Amino acid sequence: MPIQIEPLWWITAVEAPVVAALFWMIHGLRRDMQARIERGDQRDSDALTRTRDDLAQFKLEVARTYVPLSLIRDLDRRISDHLVRIEAKIEEVSRASIAVAQAARRAEDRE
Repeated sequence: MPIQIEPLWWITAVEAPVVAALFWMIHGLRRDMQARIERGDQRDSDALTRTRDDLAQFKLEVARTYVPLSLIRDLDRRISDHLVRIEAKIEEVSRASIAVAQAARRAEDRE
């Protein structure tokens, strides 16, 4: 008498390894995709850093070549002159406030 195996048993016996294999394949694909994304992010980050460095060097080169040195010197002289004038005004105000404070003290002492 031949052994009778139920069809449900065959389905279970074949289905379990197939599901495990599919799970393993999906897990491997997910891990590979994540690694590719990380490598892509790193490449994008490196490219962005190189682009920023190149832009900074270009800006510096433009500043060196397109602004005449005489203009820079003139601007420096004008700024220095303005700062000297501001310093003189501050000193004048400071002297005036000291004089007012001293006069106020003298007036208080007289009273």
